[in-house]
Amino acid sequence: MTIDVTPHLNFRGDARRALEFYRSVFGGELTVVSYADTGNDDPATADHVAYGQVVADDGFRIMAYDVYPRLEWHPGTDPFYVSVRGTDPDRLRGCWDGLAEGAEVRQPLGPSPWAPLYGQLTDRFGVTWVLDIAAAYPAA
Repeated sequence: MTIDVTPHLNFRGDARRALEFYRSVFGGELTVVSYADTGNDDPATADHVAYGQVVADDGFRIMAYDVYPRLEWHPGTDPFYVSVRGTDPDRLRGCWDGLAEGAEVRQPLGPSPWAPLYGQLTDRFGVTWVLDIAAAYPAA
């Protein structure tokens, strides 16, 4: 199994523009999945980014999304996550179990509309981690 660690940036309505900008700077392939694409029918967030990334051949990777309107968010408050993406569910569960000791679980590890396995927690040091197995999405 491989594990990739990727910066995961959080925005409020600007994720698509930010990802497009980072692609213009670093090159690579842009993938954007909107909330509407994941089955969310709220018109206020239909075009917002539920999952987005830029991946370049030289190893550059960055992820971003638009924070749900119902969640508190301010620039500089929880501006990023550490994304741990793997291919082995058992290995990810083991990592999750270790990180979860003394953590605030934000989204329990399990299936989600955008990934076969996904979970989010803030560890005892205040770092927010996202662990998942990626689903295949077409390039934007």
